[in-house]
Amino acid sequence: MAQWIGYLVSIKCADGLGTYQGEIKSATHSAIVLTKAFCNGFPCEEPELQINACDIVDLKLIDKTPSNKVEETSTITIAKPIPKRAGRAQSTSEPSTSKQMNGSYGSKSKPIDIACFKQFNDSLPNSYNKNYTPNNNKRDKNKGKWSRSWKDEECFGSPLDHKISKDFDFEKNLALFDKQAIWDELNSQRPDIVKNTDNKKNGKYRHDENVIATIPTSFRQITVPKQDFCEYVTDDGLIIPSISRTLRKKLFEVADRVGLTWDKRIELMGRAATEISIQLLGGGHRLNPHNTHQWPTVVVLCGPHKAGAVGLNTARQLASHGVRLVVYCVTMDATPLKRELTLYSLTHNRILSNVSDLPSTCDLVICALCEDIENPKHYPLLAEWVNKNKAPVLALDPPTSGTPGVFPKFSLLPVLPLPHSPCNGKLYLCNLGFPVDIFNEVGIKYKSPFGPKFVIPLHPRDE
Repeated sequence: MAQWIGYLVSIKCADGLGTYQGEIKSATHSAIVLTKAFCNGFPCEEPELQINACDIVDLKLIDKTPSNKVEETSTITIAKPIPKRAGRAQSTSEPSTSKQMNGSYGSKSKPIDIACFKQFNDSLPNSYNKNYTPNNNKRDKNKGKWSRSWKDEECFGSPLDHKISKDFDFEKNLALFDKQAIWDELNSQRPDIVKNTDNKKNGKYRHDENVIATIPTSFRQITVPKQDFCEYVTDDGLIIPSISRTLRKKLFEVADRVGLTWDKRIELMGRAATEISIQLLGGGHRLNPHNTHQWPTVVVLCGPHKAGAVGLNTARQLASHGVRLVVYCVTMDATPLKRELTLYSLTHNRILSNVSDLPSTCDLVICALCEDIENPKHYPLLAEWVNKNKAPVLALDPPTSGTPGVFPKFSLLPVLPLPHSPCNGKLYLCNLGFPVDIFNEVGIKYKSPFGPKFVIPLHPRDE
C-alpha cells in the first residue's frame, strides 16, 4: 500500500471516535498512520496518529500533497460532521450522498488552511487539545452516552478565554450617561402634587422614617374642669383626658339620680367585658359548635364589691355563649354580689371559694378583685395562682396603681379613664351610654369618641 503514502485522506471512525483528516504516512492492512492530523476539524496534539482498520467506517482519498509547496500553504479537505440527534443514526454532512458513500472517494468538500489551524492550535491550552484525542472521545458503551468533552464541544463550541484581553470599564461608560438630564426630564413630567411634596422636604429620609410629616394630635372633643392628670389618645387621634376619682364619683351620682342606676351600668360593663373576652379567646375560631375539642375555659376572680359584681355579670354573659366558666368568690355573703350570684348559679357552672380548687390551666383570667380605693385588699394566694397559670389577664375597672401581685395584660374602664399606671396593661374604654347633660352637670364638655364602636383602645399621649 505504499502507493497511498502522501495522500490527503478523510476517515470516519466508528463508536463515536469522530472524523479524522490528515496526510498518510504509512498504511498497512491493519492500520493507517496520519501526520498533520485533524479530529472533527480541530488539530490533534500528537505529531502522528494511528487509526486501526477495524475502527474505520468510511474513507475518502482527497488528493496527494504537492511536492513543490511548503507546509504553510498546503490544504486538506474535510467532511464536516453533523451532531447525532435523538432517534437518528449519525450521518455525514452531505445527506444526499450518504447512499453513495462507498464509491465517493473522489468527492471534495471545502478546503481548510493547515497553517491557519496550526497557528490556532498553538494558542490553545494543552488541556483543551487533549479533550479531542480518540481515547477521550470514545463512547461509553455501557451507558450509551457521549463523553463529557464531546458534549461540551457540541454545547459551547471553542473556548473564548484567549479572545478577551481586558475588562469592561463600567465607570468610564457610566460617565457618558447624562443622569441629571434624565432626572430633569422625569421631574418635569410628574404631577404638581408630587412636585409640591418634594419642595416641602427639608432633607433626606432614612428607610425607617416617614416621608409624610407627622402632625401632633390636636383633635380634642372632651374637656374637663381641671386637668391635672395624664391624657390618652384613641386610634382616630382623639384626645381623652383622665379624671380624678372625686370627679368620677360625682358623675356616677348624677347618673343614679337621673335613672341610669348601677344595675343598668353593670349590664353595659359586663357586655363590654364579654366582647373583649370573646376576642381574646379566639372569636369564631374557638367558639364554634364543630370545635368541641378546644372549647375555652375562663376563670373569673370576684371580690366582695361592685367590681366583683361586674365579674359575675361577665361570667353569666360568657356562659350564654357556651364558654366554660369557673367563678371564684372571696365571700358569698357580700351584698353587691347576691343578685348577680343568683343569676350566675342558673348557668350550672362552677362556683368556688377555695383557691386550691381552682384549675391548673385555663384560657383567660378575668380579675375583679379590687375596687378603686386607696388601700385595696391584698390576695396573695390568688396572685400566686394567677402568675403560675400564665393565662392572659383581663382586669375590670382596676385601681389606678394596679391589682397587688397581679399584672393584667388588658384593663377595661368605664366612661372616662382615671390616671392609670402602666401596671394595668393596655387600656380599653367602655361606653355606658351617658347622656351629654350628665357630663354638663359636673362641668365636663363632652362629645362621644366611640363612633361605631362600643369599646375603644386608649394609648398614652406623648407630650
